[in-house]
Amino acid sequence: MTHPVYLVDDDAAVRHALGLLLSTVDIQVTGFADPQAFLARLPALSPGCLILDIRMPVVSGLKLQERLAEQGIDWPTIVISGHGDIEACRRAFRNGAVDFLSKPIDEQDLIDAIQKAQDALDRMLGRRAERAEALALLAALTPRETEVLDRIAAGFTTRQIAEGLGLSPRTVESHRAAIGAKIGTTSQAEMTRLWLEGRAAP
Repeated sequence: MTHPVYLVDDDAAVRHALGLLLSTVDIQVTGFADPQAFLARLPALSPGCLILDIRMPVVSGLKLQERLAEQGIDWPTIVISGHGDIEACRRAFRNGAVDFLSKPIDEQDLIDAIQKAQDALDRMLGRRAERAEALALLAALTPRETEVLDRIAAGFTTRQIAEGLGLSPRTVESHRAAIGAKIGTTSQAEMTRLWLEGRAAP
């Protein structure tokens, strides 16, 4: 397990039991007694996997999940509940939960769910790293080079780009060479991939 695991549950006995259980398989958990305590610490926390109790006073696990989504924080979430609430389960999955477990929680089910959440977080952080790299490379282009790259990504030929921008084909090729030097590739497929990464949702 490579990412932190955060458990938000108002039941101290549950926090202790799950923390002890997971520590036996080298999963270290940081527990929070309520969503307010978690939100207070949130700015200092590294991206991780969440385990949220669905029913807590003041702010429920579902409300916390929704509040995090409003802030653009989409860390993989496992929702746990002592009640067989099908509608709550549906809401949790609509809000992006990776799993929904009923108490008493089966040890292997919880470990499997955490692994699923860890894998999802790996993919999410990987995509964000790729997009950040693409944005940094694209930011180095001049406005004219950006216009040329937009058309390269749209599949236009050098002649079509030249006609569309009022340039000579030789000038377009010169811009294309400059783009390739800045982003590290002259392949149209790779240029298009980078362009798409730069425009992907964060």
